[in-house]
Order: sequence, then C-alpha cells, then structure tokens
Amino acid sequence: MGPHPAVAAIRLAVRRVLHDVLTEHTRNSTHGHTCDSAGHARDAGHPRRTPPSESTEAGAGRRCPALPDTPLVLVACSGGADSMALASALAFEARKLDVRAGGITVDHGLQDGSDTRAAEVVDRLAAMHLDPVESVAVRVGHEGGPEAAARDARYAALDEAAERHGAAAVLLGHTRDDQAETVLLGLARGSGIRSLSGMAAASGPAGRYRRPFLQLDRQTARKACLVQSLPVWDDPHNIDPAYTRSRLRHEGLPALEKALGKGVVEALARTARLSRDDADALDTWAVEAERAVRDEAGRLECAKLYALPPAVRRRVLRRAVVEAGSPAGSLFARHIEEVDRLITGWRGQRAINLPGRVEALRQGGRLVIRQS
Repeated sequence: MGPHPAVAAIRLAVRRVLHDVLTEHTRNSTHGHTCDSAGHARDAGHPRRTPPSESTEAGAGRRCPALPDTPLVLVACSGGADSMALASALAFEARKLDVRAGGITVDHGLQDGSDTRAAEVVDRLAAMHLDPVESVAVRVGHEGGPEAAARDARYAALDEAAERHGAAAVLLGHTRDDQAETVLLGLARGSGIRSLSGMAAASGPAGRYRRPFLQLDRQTARKACLVQSLPVWDDPHNIDPAYTRSRLRHEGLPALEKALGKGVVEALARTARLSRDDADALDTWAVEAERAVRDEAGRLECAKLYALPPAVRRRVLRRAVVEAGSPAGSLFARHIEEVDRLITGWRGQRAINLPGRVEALRQGGRLVIRQS
C-alpha cells in the first residue's frame, strides 16, 4: 500500500521542484557559467550588470570553479507543520535523486526559549539525515513593522546561508492558504496587480527560493505531519491578534468564507496566478519601453513617458526610482503616483522626496531621479 494521500501530495510537489533544480543544474554545467567579480557563479546567458565602480578587468567574465556534481537544496524550517512536512518530503525525495539535502532554521529571538526551540528543530532535521543542518540567530529591527522586519531578517539570514553553502535552491513552506492571505493583504493596502499576484513559485536571486506547496492547502501539510508522527511547533505569533496576518487568518478569511461560501482560498490563489501572468507581461513591456523613452544621455524624456499606457509608465518610473537607490520594500504605490504626476499633471511642482533619500524632479522636459 502506498503512502497516505497527504504524504504522497507533498512528496510529489517537492519531487517536481527537485527535478527543476536538477535540470537547471545540468544545463548550467553543460553550457558553462562565468563568475562575477566576487567569484559567484552566474549563467553565461544572463550576464550581471556591472556597476561603474567595479573594475571591468578584475574578475569580470572569468571562468570560475566548476559547479559541484550534486546540487545542494536547503529547506527553511521553523518547526511548524508546513516546513516540517516540507523537510520530510525533501529528505525522502533527495535520497532517490542526485540531490544533497540540508536544512536551516532561523532563530528570530523574539520569544523566550527561542534558541532552545531552534536547537530542537536542528535535531529533528538531523534525524531526517539532512546535512548540512544549522540554526542561524538574527536580530530583528523595527523598520516596516514587526512582521516586515522579521521577514527581512529571515531572508537576509537565508541568503547568507545559501551563499555560504553554495546551495542551488532554498525550499519554503508557503501554502495555498498563505497565498490567499497575501493577496488579501495586497487588496487591503490598495496595491497594484504585482502585489495581487502574491508569492511566486520561484523568486530571489536566480530563482533561489522555491515554494513547492503553493498548490496545496495548509491542512494537507498538517495531515502529512500527523500520519508520519512528526512533532510540530505552533508559533504563538500565528494566533496573536496583534499581528495583521494572524487576524486575517483567524477572523478575516473565516468571515469571507461564511459570507461567500467555501472556495474563497482557492479563488484567491487562482487570482494570484492570473495576476502574476499579467504583471510579468507588463514588466517585460516596461523593460522594452524604458529604452525607448531615454535620450542619448540616458535621461527620461517626459513627452515619451506621457505617451505610454499608465500601467507601463509607472513600471518604468518605479524601476528608475529603485535604480536610483530607493529601497523597493519601502516604495509604495502612492510614491510612484506622485512621481507620475510630474509627467501627467505638471504645474511646476517642486522635487518629490522618496524613500532612500531619492528625489524626483522635472527639468527641461526631462525627469531627473537622483539621490539628494
């Protein structure tokens, strides 16, 4: 008799991602790769843009050490049901494929005994024969609120660990329920279509972060832990009404399902997939349009910007503001709307101050975006 349906579902989801990782690894090994000036491997077909401050001779385009024969895939595991189910599936599938599997747990230090719990997670991952396995302690700041600050600290730690171990991918346990919550949070903020597209199946540098469970519900992951007798830790923050996502999870979504009927989570996740396709298409259009709206000196021409469809124009503006030094995570739709009014509603406005000490102003028919 085969495994329980929940276990079979999580293993299949992970198996598909591991096959993708292996295919990409084989392609990079076969077609060759080059190193950037820091010695990091990158796909030969997707060269990194070299900042003017970097030497064009010291290391740029040089050959770097061959990729290891067996790619390493790490699982980010908090000890909760979603990530424990993910770790168990990775451990099982990696043994059948030419993949090394390891695990990372991040200790945010936000609760008493968090270091002890992190050590317990490390022991559980090691018992699954994952290697390497480690706990990384981080300091959570305050910028953007507690949830955003914790997320930023967590991803910084995972990025560092992935670089240090040379991991080909890091698996995250986000489920379809998490996706639905993300879409609703985007709606509540009045964000654009990119925010409504939720979390991507692959994101981060070179698609480092993979989310195998976006098509699976949270209950499937929890059931898989139960039937495999996997101990799980339920983070009290997940039921703390002080946190927006917690209120949405335990009050908002149940209220929507009561009012609209079952299927709200599935519908929101489907909205995310459709929105992502549209957003990707618009982003591609914006990249092409940006080249056409700059003059010979590379300055943005207001008349040409005005001729673009609003959705494309605002993407061009956002790219330019981020490139000038504004942190993407601190840049909201209202900021871009203010910059857009320099194009569509010009009445001699003063310079607009943006996050990251970036300013945008209109001079002689050109849009100037620079750090002040």
